[in-house]
Amino acid sequence: MITKYVAFCCLLTAVTAASVLAEPGPSEISAHLIKAGLTDDNPATPSADAAVDQSQPCAGVSFSRGLKYGESDLNVLDVATSDSKDTSPRPVLMFVAGESFAGEGGMPAAAVQDQAMCFAARNGMVGVKVNYRLAPVNPWPAGARDVAAAASWIYENIDLFGGNHTEIVAVGYSVGAFHVASLLAHPEFQVHDSDLAAAVLVSGIYHSGAEASDAEKSYFGADASKYQERSAFPGILNIDIPILLAWSALDPPRLVTQGEGLKQRLCNSLTHCPHTTVLKSRDSLAAAFGSDTASGGLAGPTLELIREIEARGLP
Repeated sequence: MITKYVAFCCLLTAVTAASVLAEPGPSEISAHLIKAGLTDDNPATPSADAAVDQSQPCAGVSFSRGLKYGESDLNVLDVATSDSKDTSPRPVLMFVAGESFAGEGGMPAAAVQDQAMCFAARNGMVGVKVNYRLAPVNPWPAGARDVAAAASWIYENIDLFGGNHTEIVAVGYSVGAFHVASLLAHPEFQVHDSDLAAAVLVSGIYHSGAEASDAEKSYFGADASKYQERSAFPGILNIDIPILLAWSALDPPRLVTQGEGLKQRLCNSLTHCPHTTVLKSRDSLAAAFGSDTASGGLAGPTLELIREIEARGLP
């Protein structure tokens, strides 16, 4: 009883904090309690009139907002789950997206990330959106450390949302792709239970150089001689988890070069070539995970990656 009481208090605190971003409804709170084992009541069965509208990407998806995974006020994450009655543990897509290494405009609009999370929830997964600290107040390696802390939180808590902690796939988008790659490349930043099952890296910068922007310099520092040791190389060449590497033909030439260079170096390493896809467009994280799996986006390749991970434990 004491354990359940503590769990209830923690969940109540989380839901209260989440109300700053989105007021949770009764069904969302009930779902938390049921998954935590704090009530035996079953949620009401939806009527035929409440059937999921397939034309709406977030129909039938519930959100839990502003859950703390670290000490900073920026260390928060959102969780998206389907209203499906399937109780089997689900893979987890952890979205780490960023438009810049620094400044108030570093994080994409919440609504854009929500649609990507809904892609996960509507396809039998749990979606998690991770906010992280930004430069110049939080320089290198704050991003990688935050990704590690978020992964550890997911490992320890995602069962409350129906997720499988052994099937966490990090989706790094733009600046977020570097932070995910940096965590993979630098074991010293990893924390207890922060292992990832796979990674999706989209249009990232994996090694800064003389062409670094002011925002990059605010994160990596002014001393360019340290950029090599602060890059994703050579550490990322030694990992053995599956990687889906993507960029867009419409990306700036520098990002295309970064993606092609990472692919070549991985293919020449002792581990393996990554799965690779060239996107038709990359307007936003939501566009990359559009509902049309044959549209040249990330939906189809990501689902294939998930199936590969789930097949590992089969005879």
